[in-house]
Amino acid sequence: MLILALDTSSSVGAALLDGERLLAAEQHHDPRRHGELLAPAVSAVLAAAGVDRRELGAVAVGVGPAPFTGLRVGVATALVLGEALGIPVHGVGSLDALAATALAAGRQSLAGGFVVAADARRREVHWARIAVDDASDPLSGWRRTGGPAVAAPTDVPAEGLPAVGRGAELYREALPGLPVGAPGGEPGDRADRAALPTDPDPGVLGALVARRLERGGELLPPQPLYLRRPDAKVPAALAGR
Repeated sequence: MLILALDTSSSVGAALLDGERLLAAEQHHDPRRHGELLAPAVSAVLAAAGVDRRELGAVAVGVGPAPFTGLRVGVATALVLGEALGIPVHGVGSLDALAATALAAGRQSLAGGFVVAADARRREVHWARIAVDDASDPLSGWRRTGGPAVAAPTDVPAEGLPAVGRGAELYREALPGLPVGAPGGEPGDRADRAALPTDPDPGVLGALVARRLERGGELLPPQPLYLRRPDAKVPAALAGR
């Protein structure tokens, strides 16, 4: 089945897969241009694979947690495509996709478990703690043992585990990376930061959904997961109307 995978929880990503097999992918990090970049990215991956959108069998979308504006772009686009094409839309946690992406890149360096941390703005992170049962299987060989939740970086219960993701990149002192001597390099150095991804890979996200559709696993409704109230509020003068 052809699956179009989208994620705008941090970067802007689109990927096309045949089951778990990646056909094409495109990803940009620009937190202020989700709406401008996503539609062209979708067109680009379809064109690269020579696939007409009417051939799609499903849409997979990262549902966060993430800041409001960017996340809404991905979820709304997925819902519109699903409605227009008459195909199902499957949601998956963006932190789950980040965990699978990190494990695919880190393998043995993360075999003892790790924390994924995404930038939640307001000097906070969205986080989840990950236990690894089989580092050779990034899609199924791990499980969440904490989160998803939002907290100040110093309040994340990392319990000595290395942290990966854009939130860890921003708050390296509170959420250190790989331990000394790990394949990724010294904590906080350039090698360590380059070794592991900071955002969910849309191709891995799509493969994660394909695996869970086939074998079972947590799939979510295509609704944004925010974990906190928005910054914008209805003015008091209008609230009672």
